[in-house]
Amino acid sequence: MPTELFRQGDHQCLMFSELCDGSGDAVQANQFLIVDGDTGAIIDPGGNMAYNELSLAMTRHFPPSKLSALLASHADPDIIAALDRWTTATPATLYISTLWERFVPHFCKAGKTEGRVVGIPDAGMRIPIGRHQLLAIPAHFLHAEGNFQFYDPVSRILFSGDLGVSLVAGKRAATPANDLRELLPAMEPFHRRYMVSNKVLRLWADMVSTLDIRMIAPQHGVPLTGPAVQQFIAWVRELHCGVDLVGTRDYRVPA
Repeated sequence: MPTELFRQGDHQCLMFSELCDGSGDAVQANQFLIVDGDTGAIIDPGGNMAYNELSLAMTRHFPPSKLSALLASHADPDIIAALDRWTTATPATLYISTLWERFVPHFCKAGKTEGRVVGIPDAGMRIPIGRHQLLAIPAHFLHAEGNFQFYDPVSRILFSGDLGVSLVAGKRAATPANDLRELLPAMEPFHRRYMVSNKVLRLWADMVSTLDIRMIAPQHGVPLTGPAVQQFIAWVRELHCGVDLVGTRDYRVPA
């Protein structure tokens, strides 16, 4: 069963957190369905391991034939490897960074993405979903070179991709946290390695501080709500990571 993150009238946001749970060595991943009236979008729909379960579970809440958009934060396999199957089963358009626009066709049979991929410019854009628009927010190098987060101004949820990840099981991911401290052991090692630098995190923190954010929903792990939202923004603002931490010891020819 999905977790309902938001519902108001005919606008709702659902999170599927357990579709890849128990699948050997694969990392847990969240997929998100946004519905506005008779239009729907999936954020970070996932790879082939998640496709069957997500397609079936989504059908109980929204018909795939009315799916208008697939939103990809970046081009990793756990984000968009099942693109060939989504382009067969739905009429949806894929929105992804212009940096990955010509790479994602490699997930599909020749010609299947023709006319169905919209490149998001580096500055971001507004994406119409039903009567509203989602904001594609720049999040470059957090962790991919061309990377976007998606902000829903109706629910005030920031779908943050790999920023805010906590490496936990799907059952734990289904329950949002309002205190960051309980998640830091499952967060900190990932962020120190996968985020590029403190400079970029500070730029991101300054940008999102201009938004009214009720929840941060990452692609892996637990959504953050209540006080945890501002706690997380403050934490990453001071976090040293990525190129801040590497040195000559990390660039040596193996003995």
